[in-house]
Amino acid sequence: MLKITTLAGGVGAARFLRGLVRAVPDADITVVGNIADDITLHGLHVSPDLDTVMYTLGGGVEESQGWGRSEETFAVADELAAYGAEPRWFTLGDRDIATHIIRTQMLAAGYPLSAVTEALCERWQPGVRLLPMSDDRVETHVVVAREDGTEAIHFQQWWVRWHAELPAERIVLVGIDAASPGPGVIEAIDNADVIVLPPSNPVVSIGPILAVPGIRDAVAKAQAPVVGLSPIIAGAPVRGMADAALRAIGVPATAAGVAGIFADILDGWLVDSSDADAVTEVEALGIACRAVPLLMTDADATAAMARAALDLVTP
Repeated sequence: MLKITTLAGGVGAARFLRGLVRAVPDADITVVGNIADDITLHGLHVSPDLDTVMYTLGGGVEESQGWGRSEETFAVADELAAYGAEPRWFTLGDRDIATHIIRTQMLAAGYPLSAVTEALCERWQPGVRLLPMSDDRVETHVVVAREDGTEAIHFQQWWVRWHAELPAERIVLVGIDAASPGPGVIEAIDNADVIVLPPSNPVVSIGPILAVPGIRDAVAKAQAPVVGLSPIIAGAPVRGMADAALRAIGVPATAAGVAGIFADILDGWLVDSSDADAVTEVEALGIACRAVPLLMTDADATAAMARAALDLVTP
């Protein structure tokens, strides 16, 4: 049985994973999920990326937006707004709140996030093993420019409230130096036949996972080949605002630019057909590269992307 380990963010990764499961239905797939955009809202611990993967693969996501629960209602959010409760810029749906209540209760009772995630997945049966990158607190903060200086704000505030429009001077991973890989993470990397980097935000989704002490080294030393798919097509992110995050670290928003971030661990890199001229540039980094269609227009197209990624680095 083919063992695949992926390092995953939210919407883009979740949709790709659905195609990966379709492409290799008999594979043993482990997903190492980003927790650095976790946030506490109204006293509830919210794990957006973990939940997006869980809901998408479990059949409960709102397809029109790629995150949140399907058939969602917002009675609680409306009542909170009537009370003037902050923050008002991040709305939690009623069905989604149930997940956050269970997570918060279990964490308060002393269960680690990995055990909580496993328990939540018992309901959703995503068909993959979903592991948080760490059980320790790690938060992405963004240092933004203000008229009177700079200010560090939570990533979600920069991303959701300000739509990444505030100029970012740097991105800081609070708590990363003291974090340890979550249970099963290093084993999943060591035992993999293939390691896949889905088309996730390279800076704030995959970046925090690799920044956990021990994870990037494990990927670099793994016997398994590492293949990634570009989240940048024709100089722009497919969704989200990855270009703003790339600017914050001084990397061009190009398929080759993103490949350069992972050059020390990559064996293969897929770029979109529109970026075929980037193949030579990526190959110059010592990375096998191929141009194929990378738009996840439907399930078949996404499965074809997944197969192309595996074919690039496996016999």
